[in-house]
Amino acid sequence: MKKVHLSVTNDVFTDQRVNKMAQTLHAMGFEVYITGVRRKDSKAFSPLYARVKRISMMFHRKFMFYAEYNLKLFFYLLFKRFDLLVSNDLDTLLPNHLVAFFKRKPLVYDAHEYFTGTPEVVSRPLVQRFWKNLEKFLFPRQKTIITVNHSMATLYGNEYGKKLHVVRNFPRYKAPRGSIPADELSLPPDKDIILLQGSGINIDRGGEELVMAMRPEYGLKHVLLLIIGSGDVIPKLKSMAGKEGLNNRVWFLDKMSPEELHEYTIHAKIGASLDKGSNLNYRYSLPNKLFDYMMAGVPQLTTRLPEIEAIVTKYNTGMLIRNHDPAHIAQCIRDMLSDRDRWNTWHLNSLKAAKELCWENEEKIVRKIYDSYIPS
Repeated sequence: MKKVHLSVTNDVFTDQRVNKMAQTLHAMGFEVYITGVRRKDSKAFSPLYARVKRISMMFHRKFMFYAEYNLKLFFYLLFKRFDLLVSNDLDTLLPNHLVAFFKRKPLVYDAHEYFTGTPEVVSRPLVQRFWKNLEKFLFPRQKTIITVNHSMATLYGNEYGKKLHVVRNFPRYKAPRGSIPADELSLPPDKDIILLQGSGINIDRGGEELVMAMRPEYGLKHVLLLIIGSGDVIPKLKSMAGKEGLNNRVWFLDKMSPEELHEYTIHAKIGASLDKGSNLNYRYSLPNKLFDYMMAGVPQLTTRLPEIEAIVTKYNTGMLIRNHDPAHIAQCIRDMLSDRDRWNTWHLNSLKAAKELCWENEEKIVRKIYDSYIPS
């Protein structure tokens, strides 16, 4: 049985893309291994489709984190037996590239984002220059490259003259039936829930403005904003909610498995995806939360970024905001909730779109890519 080793810098537990890829490779007959990072809040995770290794870290932020993880990952992979490596994002590419070169093994690079265009990198010129130089050295040397949407593929293709495979990060299809009643989840039955979810709720993703839209003067009296997940802006959002006296209007829950998250999503009236176009990574992103909302039949409130607008407009599944003014966001929420017929149209269209925009269809592309690494 062919052994494939996937590596990523996050906690594997909540990485939907890496886990779906692992499931598909396992179904194809690969013996799958995944390496990620062990954090203080890491939950037990032993999936049937892969063996998971979490590397313990001394450092958990910025340069020292990446330096430590890349060094440990290099030596870990160097002494492992495998037939194929899969590097997820630029921050794992160097050790994978070096080990693949030394051992003369194939490597697949899966670029989940435009890494050098993320706000955390763009805001630090020296850091951005380091990652960009590393990318310029490594990217052209990769034979098989996957990314998450056509805008990203075009961006990278124009920059490096490479052809990329596009595998969008859709969830597996499931019928939108929650098994846990709202009261058992401690959700208030008399509130319309606006949901913001994700494992990367960071700066420039509209979280601050969405919290401020819950201020009393904007009239969302019967609305609860539910924020589920993690990210570097979460402490700020909690502080804002407290200072503005919004703790009864804005609730926070920690990150959870996709299965648990679906149970909450099914009870939402609106799913928010409010990324700003302030950097190339967000401008051309296609957040997987958008499709999690669709899978649960939840209409979406989104920004007018190219990939997102194309989907929401084509399938008519929600409303696009014009700007990030909290008053405008609140008005959009009121408009979405006040027109029941239109909400039902978005709801039904979301359920219909989910049958098409699902992993089962993207998986066909994945199989074609990895078939070439299985001897006939």
